Formats: sequence, structure tokens, C-alpha cells
Amino acid sequence: MTLSVLVPVLLAVLVPLSALSAWVDLEIDDTDRYVAAVAPLASDPEVRTTVADQITDATMQQIDAGPIHDVVRNFLHQAVLSFTTADAFQDAWNATNRTAHEAVTAALNGNTGEAVTIDLAPVTERIKENLKADGIPFADRIPVQHTEITLISADRADQLRQTFRLLRAGSVLPAAGTVVFAVLTVVVAGIAARTRAGRPGGEHGAAGTGDVRNARDRTSTRGTAGTEAALAATALVGLGFALGAVVLRVVVAIARNRVLAGVPAGQTGGAAAVYDALTGSLRTTAWTVLGAGLAVALCAVLARRGGVPAGAWRARRASADGPGHSGSRDCRIGDD
Repeated sequence: MTLSVLVPVLLAVLVPLSALSAWVDLEIDDTDRYVAAVAPLASDPEVRTTVADQITDATMQQIDAGPIHDVVRNFLHQAVLSFTTADAFQDAWNATNRTAHEAVTAALNGNTGEAVTIDLAPVTERIKENLKADGIPFADRIPVQHTEITLISADRADQLRQTFRLLRAGSVLPAAGTVVFAVLTVVVAGIAARTRAGRPGGEHGAAGTGDVRNARDRTSTRGTAGTEAALAATALVGLGFALGAVVLRVVVAIARNRVLAGVPAGQTGGAAAVYDALTGSLRTTAWTVLGAGLAVALCAVLARRGGVPAGAWRARRASADGPGHSGSRDCRIGDD
């Protein structure tokens, strides 16, 4: 496999692996970052509706309202939904997710058969207290336990656990390795090209005569060849990063569809909002790396095309020195 294919392919694998490993280590495993990522969801309509639905459904299981069941349910649902617009709900939501973070990470690293959920108990308790204080009927019947939003179903969680363990073990090492690989690709390409250009009889080499000008020409030729090779490698690296960003974006989208496919229908909206909030940094990373990779590749290509080839450089020097020098040096160097 040639360098022009190998480098982009490797980076297309390393970039998403690096981003996912760093994401697990820096966001999913960090309580403060986790809470900060999901905190804005307290004002998300899908989350508010899901919370209200879950609490209302759990409460109605404790109430025998007879023929006015639907009336009672709608009244209670509106009361709960109204509370989700209050500042107290934001505080309860943050407290819930701070408590839930440990359970979420434990579930992702736990045994098979465990779903990944957010327990709404702190939110439910706060809602119950406030509705009781406001004199809302049946508020005292709201159960505090067993009210959850499913983020990842048990079967999907089983499929993801091993992947999460591997990503957690990798931490930021894949990202560091990717940067090292990219830098080495450019450096080695430049050094190899300079070495080839300096060999007698090589593609850019000059047959030695001991002439000082020839020595300068050979040095310039090696430098030009090294620069061009380094720029070509930089373009490949930029292209590889761009391809890796596309792969990362596709992986996030596919994982989203697979995760939400296993979530109960009534909780899909809330689960989708949480998933999007937690993977927001990955999407931002994908777009940033894509733009940066394409910019680096384009700049490297333009810089390479805008450079002065070694042959043209020697022709300019020969023209400046005069016709006699040009012909004599051309014979000594062996240029065609």
C-alpha cells in the first residue's frame, strides 16, 4: 500500500478512535463535565415532556380515579409540566444528574443485563413537595421511587460495554499517538526525500566535481526536494484528518440510531435529547477537525505548487551568472 493511501486510511481510523477515547475520559467519566453537558436539558421541551409523562404515569398507577381517570391524569400532567419551567426544576435536574452520573458510568462498566438509566427520584421528590405546597390534588400520591428515563436499553448496553471499557482504558493515549504519527509522517517524508536527492546519480542529484557552486546547487536541491515531500505528506495528513472527522460523524449518527432504537417509545424524545447533549462535543470536534484538515491539505497543496522547483532555481542562477557559466555548469552537473 502506497504512502498516499496508507496515511489517510490510518488517520481515518485513528482520528475517531482518539476523539471517542478522549470523550469517554474527559466528559463521560468526569462528573462536573457530565452535569454541565446535560444541565441545559432542563429547558428542553422533549425532556420536560418525558419527565412529566413518567411522573404522571407512575402516579396514576397509585390512583383509582374511576370514570374521571383521564381528567385527573391531564390535570396532574399539566401541573407537573408547569413545574418543569420553574428554577427549582433546574436545581433538581442538576442534582439528579450529579447523582445519576455514578450510576450511568457504573452501568456502562457493569454486568450484562443492566440498562443505562437516569433515576428521576430527586426531581420527583422536589415536584411532589412543591405541588403539595400548592395544594394540587393527588400530589401526595406521587411515588418518589422507580421513575426513570432509559438512556440505553439492556441489550444495547451489553453491546456497548466492551467498547466503553476499551475506550476508557485508552484515555488520551490514542490522541497523543495520532499527533505523533502525523508529525512523524511529515518529518520522515522530508528526510527521505532529502536523502534521495543527495545521492550521486539520484533523481535530483548532481555528479560531484568539487565546484562550490555545484555544492550549493546540491544543497538547494536537497532542501527543495525535502520541502516538497514534506508538503505532500502534510497534504495527505490533512486529508486523513478530514476523512477521520467524517468517519467520526458517521459513527456518532449510527450509534444514536442504534441506541434510540432500544429505548421505550414514550421515552425516545428525552433519551434523544440526553444523547445529543452528551455527544455535542463529539459533533463539534468532527466539524472542527474536518475544517482544519481540509484547510491544512489545501494550504500544503497551494504551497507546493507555488514553490520554485530545483531545476528552475538553477536556471535562474545560471542566467544571473552569464551564458558562459551556465553552459559550463550544465556540463559539469549533467543536467538534461
